[in-house]
Amino acid sequence: MKILVLNCGSSSIKFELFDMNTENVISGGVVEKVGMKGSFLKYKNTNGEKIMFEGDVLDHKIGVEYILGVLSSAKHGCIKTLDEINAVGHRVVHGGEFFSGSVYLANDVIKVLEDNIEIAPLHNPANLKGIYALKELLPKIPQVGVFDTAFHQTMPAKAYMYGIPYALYKKYKIRRYGFHGTSHRYVHQRACEILGKKAEDLKIISCHLGNGASIAAIKYGKSFDTSMGFTPVEGLIMGTRVGDIDAGALTFIMEKEEIGREVANILVNKFSGMLGITGVSSDMREIEDAAAKGNERAILGLEMYAYRVKKYIGSYAAAMGGVDVIVFTGGIGENGPETRFDICSELEFMGVELDSDKNKVRGKETIISKDNAKVKVIVVPTNEELVIAQDTKVIVDNL
Repeated sequence: MKILVLNCGSSSIKFELFDMNTENVISGGVVEKVGMKGSFLKYKNTNGEKIMFEGDVLDHKIGVEYILGVLSSAKHGCIKTLDEINAVGHRVVHGGEFFSGSVYLANDVIKVLEDNIEIAPLHNPANLKGIYALKELLPKIPQVGVFDTAFHQTMPAKAYMYGIPYALYKKYKIRRYGFHGTSHRYVHQRACEILGKKAEDLKIISCHLGNGASIAAIKYGKSFDTSMGFTPVEGLIMGTRVGDIDAGALTFIMEKEEIGREVANILVNKFSGMLGITGVSSDMREIEDAAAKGNERAILGLEMYAYRVKKYIGSYAAAMGGVDVIVFTGGIGENGPETRFDICSELEFMGVELDSDKNKVRGKETIISKDNAKVKVIVVPTNEELVIAQDTKVIVDNL
């Protein structure tokens, strides 16, 4: 079985084609600048050769059509005809309270996603565009939605509710949903496999640290709490997102700067976080370079970043009544030994002890804690696309 995985953003479409007999990626790539000037498709063929095609990609339908054309082209393709694609799995950011697992994208499910647009206005519309495109271009091929929020639907009410009037929760479904669920699900399961233990026996804190970042408390195999909330803005300091902030401070800024809701939304999503603090970049590598040269705001940003992660680790250990495993993933979590060290330092009282030599790893799956440490610390490169492909296969096999 061959499964195409699509991740449609507002101006990009990431794709990978899997051979599910081996669970290996046959080929993949990305379409960038959808709807903008300078659109292009980057593609890695079966020989590992990287190819770039430039051309106008006016909308997501054209982008998907472009992808299908490249995959099946005589010169660069990896399949002879589109009939070889047996199913398509989509990353869908927000499933609201409706979906606690992946689902076949029947018309009634698509209607629910459309109804959820108001609580995910930045993400669900783009995800839906990919679904619409495949429905039109390959109408006979089954499609499956895999939700970022689904893994966190096991959170208890005491963890997901906000201290707002209950009527507002009932009316607008304002609550903590959490995101990066597919990543947290994959890395915590993989950590259990590495340790040769069952998820049902472990309390795990999963740290997905990238340009977007979140932490999940996973108690005995189920999400118990997570740092992102009603939107992906809440929680950790991120590349350009503000993370936790006093709502009163935000309304104060809006009043003093005389800005409305839309500008405030851009402020907390695009111009805050590490970019806003340091004034250098949202890229941790550039911030670390600036800090090494004595840039005080870069140094402050790194300290704030590690402190916020450390604080969440401590609070989640308390919430679960302990922790057995801490997992680092995401671009920074996988490739930032300095950041991992700063986060884990002074957590020795909890049983967290890094091995300085083991921690030098970048982008490789390995245990980086000392052999006799009470809490195992593990680096696990995430693979959300594989999870989407696996879920798609299971659902399609049972249609």
